[in-house]
Amino acid sequence: MKILVTGCSGFIGFNLSKLLLEKKYTVIGIDNLNRYYDIDLKKNRLKILKKNKLFEFKKLDICDYKNLKLLFKKK
Repeated sequence: MKILVTGCSGFIGFNLSKLLLEKKYTVIGIDNLNRYYDIDLKKNRLKILKKNKLFEFKKLDICDYKNLKLLFKKK
């Protein structure tokens, strides 16, 4: 099963993604990596998630309907 997690580099999204990966789910994480808070913290969280082969990251804003639609077509 593939699960989409929005805001995967934020506090909640990161921890949810980690939990799902531990349970052996495939996680597609999206995040626009905005500067709402420390961008380096977000990038470090992504490095942790990317170590798991079941994780795939897409830099994408959920308001970007065109690219979001393309993502769903591919998956």
